[in-house]
Amino acid sequence: MSQDSVCRFLFDDLDICGAVVSLGAVWRKMLENRAYPEPVVRLLGEMSATTLLLGGNLKQPGRLTIQLRGNGPVSLLVIDCNEQLQIRGMARCEAQPESKSLRELLGHGHLQLSLDMRSMREPYQSIVPLDGENVAEVFEHYLRQSDQLPTRFFLAASSEAAAGLLLQKLPAADPCDPDGWSRVEALAATVKASELLSLPAADLLLRLFHEEAVRLFPARTVIHNCPEDWEKVRSMLRSLGPAEVYAALREHDEVVIKDDLCNRDYRFDAQAIDEVFRDFVSGNPPTLH
Repeated sequence: MSQDSVCRFLFDDLDICGAVVSLGAVWRKMLENRAYPEPVVRLLGEMSATTLLLGGNLKQPGRLTIQLRGNGPVSLLVIDCNEQLQIRGMARCEAQPESKSLRELLGHGHLQLSLDMRSMREPYQSIVPLDGENVAEVFEHYLRQSDQLPTRFFLAASSEAAAGLLLQKLPAADPCDPDGWSRVEALAATVKASELLSLPAADLLLRLFHEEAVRLFPARTVIHNCPEDWEKVRSMLRSLGPAEVYAALREHDEVVIKDDLCNRDYRFDAQAIDEVFRDFVSGNPPTLH
């Protein structure tokens, strides 16, 4: 499998499905100019792989957004992707973490999953407590409660790459082979992080399940997607109103809107702010000099 892709697969004789995600250049782009500590890199990488493993199931235009929030040194991890596997994400780290443990990094917190589809009248949102010792366990528990389908995640991440393997037991698995799920699950559990991060999907599946009939579907490309959107920021400033925006301009000589998700600043000087509000019903406030 090429880097930056998701490959789905199916055990033909077992009614068990899965997917493999591999991130290279896209992952490094997400980390560019971030300077995250190693434990945060690992957590965000595992979250990115998980989001793509789940988002790869989107069959129509939409966006999946997953957040982990807590009161520990890492207060927020957020990743989103759409049906085209365009991904972006970030972490907010308030202090230098002294531990790699999920519980100690995030403290008390929750998982928030949002799904916004064009076909839905309003977005679906689910918020549950963090339940698990690592990212894989958190999502296994969540899916066990929501989908009621046994699911396993095997995840790995470094500063150079992120990867993941998903297995999901479908309803007809036991009639196909009562021992199939436990056998496949045990084989998958032998995977090493180094294998997840380095082996192409076909080689990884052959290494783990060489005695099973596995059908591998074509790879889908993952793209890092963080385009500039000045008009969206201008609309946000208009929604705040001229009084608040011009007050900020007087205090700081410019208005800076930070896009944490894409690690980008939008800067507006006095002339640019005048342009934002040129059609405001009360008339343009005078430009500051």
